[in-house]
Amino acid sequence: MKCYSTALLLGLLSLTSQLAHADIVDDAIGNIQQAINDAYNPSSSRSNDDGDHYDDSRRNDSRQYDDRRRQLEDRRRRLDERQRRLDDDRRQLEDDERRLEESDDR
Repeated sequence: MKCYSTALLLGLLSLTSQLAHADIVDDAIGNIQQAINDAYNPSSSRSNDDGDHYDDSRRNDSRQYDDRRRQLEDRRRRLDERQRRLDDDRRQLEDDERRLEESDDR
């Protein structure tokens, strides 16, 4: 049982580090997309500062929404993975119990 716990802990740590790397990659992609959008948005041709402020605010709101959405999706993936591990643990426990009962019946 100790080996199984150690393996589970190591698996959890490796998944957590992969999720952290995925967050960094997602942030980098978001920054690149934003830079491209900013490069192709001709903000210098606008004459109305209020319009610029509104557009900036709207872009900021959109970025915050996208960030929050990404966080929720990441959380959902982590919960799904945790549920899968719990299901695997439950199956392993049931198998161990069944083997124990079979060995007691002999």
